Amino acid sequence: MAAGVNWDDIRVFLAVARSGQILAASRRLGLNHATTARRITALEQSLQTQLFVRRTNGCGLTGEGEAFLVHAERMEAEMLSAQSSLGRTDSAISGTVRIGAPDGFGVSYLAPRLGALTARHPDLRLQLVPVPRSFSLPQREADIAITVERPAVGRLVSRKLVDYTLSLYASKTYLASHGLPADAEALRHHRLISYVDDLIFSPSLQFTREILRNWTSQFEISSAIGQTEAVRSGAGIAVLHDYIAGHYPELIRLLPQLSIKRSYYIVYHESARDLARVRTVADFITEAVHEDRSGFHRLEG
Repeated sequence: MAAGVNWDDIRVFLAVARSGQILAASRRLGLNHATTARRITALEQSLQTQLFVRRTNGCGLTGEGEAFLVHAERMEAEMLSAQSSLGRTDSAISGTVRIGAPDGFGVSYLAPRLGALTARHPDLRLQLVPVPRSFSLPQREADIAITVERPAVGRLVSRKLVDYTLSLYASKTYLASHGLPADAEALRHHRLISYVDDLIFSPSLQFTREILRNWTSQFEISSAIGQTEAVRSGAGIAVLHDYIAGHYPELIRLLPQLSIKRSYYIVYHESARDLARVRTVADFITEAVHEDRSGFHRLEG
């Protein structure tokens, strides 16, 4: 390492490289914008090379920056390993943990429960980010991710959280005006709601094709919560999460034999496994879901 380079500057470099913005990195690190920018400048001067191209809309890594990122992440992994071997694994349960989750699980399930964790650990700061797209754990866009598929590649730790079910729902007011569909084919004569097809980030979210091959929606919403609200308003019929729809007595479950089953997984980067704050949040989510697991699915009939 070049003379004058210290770990704090490398930590700032990693935050900016992963967020693509000095402002976002500053917020993540709890620093002001000027301090973060000054740290990056100091690091570049120490290394005698330009690491970022600074633009009005963010920062992009130069070729030298890309090369240094590989070394910086290796140093980060070594630092975490050293802390672990010395028994210094962030035991104070403080700092920031960002959780990325699909909006249905994040908003409807996690948001009402995470306050109990922050009350238990006053120095812990949680960021819940509903993520309607794929995103990168290796680039630390989140510390913990809730996914609908088990990651196939990467240095990631993952485990299944819970199975959940989805069913067709309509509101009582909609059914009063349009009647009950007798079977899946009858759905062709109803107003249907689904995701915006070209914005679906995972094949496992193609729920409607399992109900009706040529499902044609009049209303498309790229949000599980948005679809639930639309159905509640009487806008039509949609495939909704049972653990969300079950909270609304005005919603009627249709054709229960067509229930769909999916799973949630909890995932984090292996370099974070020894960070007590990440492990504490991951364990809290896992335990909460385990206690509530019966509420995530409904039986046929």
